[in-house]
Amino acid sequence: MDFNSFLTSLGTSCIIFVILMLIFAWLSKNPSNHVIYYPSRILRGLEPTESAKTRNPFTWIVECLKSTEEDIVATSGVDTAVYFVFLSTVLGILVISGVVLLPVLLPLAATERIAKPSETTSNGTFNNLDKLAMGNIRNKSPRLWAFLAGTYWVSIVTLFMLFKAYRHVSNLRAKALSSPEGKPEQYAILVRDLPPLAPGQNRKEQVDSYFRKLHPEAFYKSMVVTNNKELDKIWVELDGYRQKLVRAEAIFAASKEKNPEGTRPMHKIGFLGLLGEKVHTIEYCNKKIAELGPKWVSEQKTTMTDKQEDASLVFFTSRSAAVSAGQTIHAVKPDTWTVMEAPEPRQLVWGNLPINFFHREIRQYIVYAIVAVTIFFYMIPITFISAFTTLDNLKKLLPFMKVIVDIPALKTVLEAFLPQLALLLFLMLLPRFLMFLSKTEGIPEESHIIRASAGKYFYFSVLNVFLGVTLGGTLFRTFKTIQHQPDMIIELLGDGLPDNATFFLTFVALRFFVGYGLEISRLFPLIVFHIKKKFLCKTEADVKAAWAPGDFSYATRVPNDMLIITITLCYSVIAPLIIPFSAVYFGLGWLIQRNQALKVYMPRYESYGRMWPHIHTRILAALIIYQIAMIGYFGIKKFPYSILLIPLPISSLVFSFVCSKKFYASFASTPLEVVCNDKKSDTNMDAIFKSYVPSCLGSEKFENVGHVSHYADVLSEQI
Repeated sequence: MDFNSFLTSLGTSCIIFVILMLIFAWLSKNPSNHVIYYPSRILRGLEPTESAKTRNPFTWIVECLKSTEEDIVATSGVDTAVYFVFLSTVLGILVISGVVLLPVLLPLAATERIAKPSETTSNGTFNNLDKLAMGNIRNKSPRLWAFLAGTYWVSIVTLFMLFKAYRHVSNLRAKALSSPEGKPEQYAILVRDLPPLAPGQNRKEQVDSYFRKLHPEAFYKSMVVTNNKELDKIWVELDGYRQKLVRAEAIFAASKEKNPEGTRPMHKIGFLGLLGEKVHTIEYCNKKIAELGPKWVSEQKTTMTDKQEDASLVFFTSRSAAVSAGQTIHAVKPDTWTVMEAPEPRQLVWGNLPINFFHREIRQYIVYAIVAVTIFFYMIPITFISAFTTLDNLKKLLPFMKVIVDIPALKTVLEAFLPQLALLLFLMLLPRFLMFLSKTEGIPEESHIIRASAGKYFYFSVLNVFLGVTLGGTLFRTFKTIQHQPDMIIELLGDGLPDNATFFLTFVALRFFVGYGLEISRLFPLIVFHIKKKFLCKTEADVKAAWAPGDFSYATRVPNDMLIITITLCYSVIAPLIIPFSAVYFGLGWLIQRNQALKVYMPRYESYGRMWPHIHTRILAALIIYQIAMIGYFGIKKFPYSILLIPLPISSLVFSFVCSKKFYASFASTPLEVVCNDKKSDTNMDAIFKSYVPSCLGSEKFENVGHVSHYADVLSEQI
């Protein structure tokens, strides 16, 4: 990439960001768009804008800067507040590191005199910025001492900021858990791996007798997990006909405005409503509801009596008793009566609860093997893309493209955007696959599945994107040299590091300018909403579903941020110019995501900051990768004192061990001291119990289907 291509990429991305910001300022003022730009506030019963009369394009920035951590917790929960701790921690690492590295290392690199042209690593490309990188320093130069000191400085700052953040998040979690207003999950535990039944005994009797014996004073009730697969199918079908009936009635009522008799809506009952017999929608839906109602109630009774699984939820009358039980070994054999603190009702993955101990272990190892194999094979196309999308390599691999890519204007645009866009598009294929693998492990709660998926995605990103691009581009560029001199492969790969810094610098710029511009403007949700509203929405429920906000997609958002911090740490000393770009990425991210947290997104679950140990560990992994890379690069520079860097990765591992021992236990389990202030007189245990009843086993939603009284009888038998 030459200097013109770099400026084109940076300038174009900046212009796109400004345009998207102006679009946001213009569209967000329109009351018809408030449901897109302020859905969280609307759902909480607040006015979309706090100061409508005095608003200007920068009011949202002031509101974000004035907001406190308590505001974030109250609006979006502890998990979102922890995410902002992550952003501010990384921003602090970059700012403190950059304050020292930029004024010291950049002049040292820029004023170095290269004795021979062959000693530069730029190979005639992008030489203006290569002069600001460590690659411009001669081998064995005394100036390398400053870069070695810079490596220590970045490591010390990172460890200090991580320790400070871990302590802060621990206190934040403890404060949230100690709230007098207890949550349903704080009164329950999840029990898996139930042993075989005794003769004449059912699951309900087995669980009740076991826990009543061990916890006679605090035991309340148990809820045996059932196989709801068939019941779910009936429930989904019944709910679908109910919604279709409401829409058809709304359409029929609207038609009466033009014709007093109205036009009765009709549809075909075949494939996707395109084939088959044409029927009156209202009569047909009423008929299907009448048929499915008794079938649904009958299946409820069958499910709750004959389809009980080897898992159960157990409820206690106090939070301290539930927390204590969830952390206690109940059985001699580790594969029976396995207990854990219960997840939130909305987090439970019911299909995974009955999976037994040994099956979970086997599934986990199989998934790890699949992930390892996938990482290995995924590196091939990533490496190919990194090489193929470099124009010089593109012309070598596809000679017929030479005429096209040599056009000056086209060449500048392709060099500016092609590699980064190709990489971003290729990475979009991964998240769903990794979520599927994580769920297959048998994990019982959604937040844990998301953490597991985010961990896998992080390793994919680091191994395939960071190493794949770095190694792939260098290998393709120096293939002939390696063929003739294979012993130079390590040196060539090391010399290729500064060259790839320019790719990652533009990659980071593209991510924060275009990515955050699209985030704040919400163009795609806005377009989709108005299309649905005009052509598909017939009822208020349809309209609300069309603009319903999502949540922070931590499974992809956190690993993407982790990739940026990994890249930045690894190049912070080699090419310090990347630091301000990454600081803008995290600073802008903090600002824009804060607006989204306060006004747009609604949390799908609350794990009270359980994501933080995952984030902490991955930042430390990135730091260790950086330290090892610097040891190798100083060796390539033939600096005799590079051995002085060896203590760095060792100290990072020791730091990880210390933090794990000091903080992690309070994240893995809830400390008893934070739940000791129970409000027993105000605790509605019946409501807590019912909050865990699956939707397909509830009767409130279909009170008009008939015969629902059977449900009350069955539920009374169950509890």
